[in-house]
Amino acid sequence: MMGSTVARRYALALFQIAKEHQILDQLEEELRVVQEAVRNNEDLQAVLKSPKLTKEKKKEILATAFANVNPYVLNTLKLLIDRHRENMIADVAYDFLELTNEEKGIADAKVYSVRPLTNEEKEAFSSSYAAKVGKKSLRIKNIVDTDLLGGIKIRIGNRILDGSLKGKLDRLQRQLLG
Repeated sequence: MMGSTVARRYALALFQIAKEHQILDQLEEELRVVQEAVRNNEDLQAVLKSPKLTKEKKKEILATAFANVNPYVLNTLKLLIDRHRENMIADVAYDFLELTNEEKGIADAKVYSVRPLTNEEKEAFSSSYAAKVGKKSLRIKNIVDTDLLGGIKIRIGNRILDGSLKGKLDRLQRQLLG
């Protein structure tokens, strides 16, 4: 998901504060947790969207839910609520993580395979494919997909590198029919 221009501004401000105070890694981890919580917790989404709750009550709920996060992160979340931008929390986190990845030369990659990859295999993919996309390394998330039949499929940003048996069979079928 790509955040809006407004979400990007909030993320950039938080990113600059994190760099200034040398807490980029800490805020990155905390914002990953915030992003997951907001995206995957339907109850939290309902609370944030509820017109019946006051801004103060929403801020109190967020302060309780994210009691262990850095004050900069919590203040950003509260600011988003004050400005009626609760729906942008996940986008701000996403944009912050993108800025962090750019700063570190890292790209997020999803590797689809028939079986779970070992750490050595993940490192090998990271070192061999990172240079192809102009990055220092890849942060790999392995997704087991039994429909592949064999091989792997890698998604890095908007690029998809399909070396799966299913992908090869699909390409062969299109070639034969076309």
